[in-house]
Amino acid sequence: MCGITGWISFDRDLTREEADLAAMTATMACRGPDAEGTWLARHAALGHRRLAVIDLAGGAQPMVVDTPDGPVAMTYSGEAYNFTELRDELRRRGHAFRTASDTEVVLRGYVEWGPALADRLNGMYALGIWDGRTDRLVLIRDRLGIKPLYYHPTDDGVLFGSEAKAILAHPLVEPVIDTDGFRELFGFVKTPGAAVWSGMREVRPGAVVTVDRAGLREHVYWKLAVTEHRDDTDTTVAHIGELLDDIVTRQLVADVPLCVLLSGGLDSSALTALAARAMRERGERARSFTVDYEQRGDFAPDELRGSRDAPFARELVAHVGTEHHDIRLDHRELADPGVRAATVTARDLPFGFGEADNSLYLLFRAIREHSTVALSGESADEVFGGYPWFHLPVVQQAAMFPWVTASGLDPSGHPTKLIDPDLLLSTLDIPGYWAQRYAEAVAEVPGPDGEDPHERRMREFCYVHLTSLLGMLLDRKDRMSMAVGLEVRVPFCDHRLVEYVFNTPWSMKTFDGREKSLLRSAVRGLLPASVADRRKALYPKTQDPRYVTALQRQVADLLSAAHPAADYFDRDALRTAAAGPPEAVHRDAREAFERVLDLATWLDVRRPVIKLS
Repeated sequence: MCGITGWISFDRDLTREEADLAAMTATMACRGPDAEGTWLARHAALGHRRLAVIDLAGGAQPMVVDTPDGPVAMTYSGEAYNFTELRDELRRRGHAFRTASDTEVVLRGYVEWGPALADRLNGMYALGIWDGRTDRLVLIRDRLGIKPLYYHPTDDGVLFGSEAKAILAHPLVEPVIDTDGFRELFGFVKTPGAAVWSGMREVRPGAVVTVDRAGLREHVYWKLAVTEHRDDTDTTVAHIGELLDDIVTRQLVADVPLCVLLSGGLDSSALTALAARAMRERGERARSFTVDYEQRGDFAPDELRGSRDAPFARELVAHVGTEHHDIRLDHRELADPGVRAATVTARDLPFGFGEADNSLYLLFRAIREHSTVALSGESADEVFGGYPWFHLPVVQQAAMFPWVTASGLDPSGHPTKLIDPDLLLSTLDIPGYWAQRYAEAVAEVPGPDGEDPHERRMREFCYVHLTSLLGMLLDRKDRMSMAVGLEVRVPFCDHRLVEYVFNTPWSMKTFDGREKSLLRSAVRGLLPASVADRRKALYPKTQDPRYVTALQRQVADLLSAAHPAADYFDRDALRTAAAGPPEAVHRDAREAFERVLDLATWLDVRRPVIKLS
């Protein structure tokens, strides 16, 4: 895993612009702590920061293949899990390899197949290739959008990078957030292709962007499509099990220490059990990590978190025999302004997941002391229909993003409470934004003619989760992990699995009357019964009132200092909530504390130019 960046200019000699490229590349240092490289030609400049995972000695970048018609140079982030098969095919086509890295396979694959290489890759990847044979830049992003990739057109070319901060480091780019950008910030919905910063775009998942003297073009090489599902339930369950076994085995390939993130829930336990079995067969022992919290008082279950993770994780560890580590966090770490600054800086944007970002960052930082690569159960809920709101009729019937409806919102509400209502309802018109984005999303949903209305509705449910909510979660996972130089792989995002499960009927996805019926049946034989039958619990949060007290104190200080972040909130409501007893702070107010502190940090760190109309 790495950080990539580049600059294409058809009217300049970029061999004289090394300082600007170096500044862009330096912003990616956390993504690639092991090495740095640049490559400059007259009209192309590529930068790379490397996190060495495969072929530690031979995978340096940018990597170049010289051809009779000109050089082909690449800066690449990610992993191609089928690189062994692709290398064998390329050898048969006459290619000779100097390294054992997947990077060289991807580069020579492009030399052989051009942009059609994207159709052949299995993995997570974001790459920029300068094709000196045609003076063309090719940007390719993986199908589900696991790895980020941004670009910003200029008058004579384009700037690109793994993160917005790489592009913002260039003197041609002003850090402007306009009204549409603010809608993306406050709307809790991720629009594919939107990058929040004015003039900047995100390469959409499953897309190729090409840039040459004729301009910029985008081609979507993959999207969810409808195929008839002919397998019965038993065959479907068996095929899912076979896919998962192949996926996990492929994603265990690394030349550095590897582990699994284990919550004790169905998704992470399935991956841990599969990884433990595969590693045991090759004479190795899997390693697992669980996050937990130091706190006062007993755990109090609620509708989203019915049980603590740690006891179930221990049961799974005893069952499969991993080398296990509990990472325990306390309220002081979670509330540390330095940690918040690190997470907001990593995101480039405010309004992430607050405490959940902080805890994930701290978890990944602790894991990085032991491992360089981790497997995560992210996206299983989106693929298999695991969230509680998937199964609530009131949410199913609402013509709105399900997670928005499930937050108990009415047209005048918002998941981040205590924000200035005039800003939300008048300046930004968040209800109108939601309605427009939702209509655009469901208009894309494929489906056969004559589909049962309920099956159609649930297909829309699955589609918007996979194309909007998943993007937010993958972005969070990528930013928090790469901020500490940890590569996180997400096996449930394998496009073969996503395609297959997307096309199974909803009635089959819930054939036993529960969430994630197909996944549970596919892996039940690998898990303790208590883990296999555990109800879904969302990512844990601390229940320690001292954490809330710390937030209240920080918000009170922010209000006393008249920080401009408070201008976007209801100051009186914030002041009242910050002055009350911590045990009386409502969830809405706690979320507002997180948002206003994130916003203040972002304004201080990034210093954006805000232009609202």
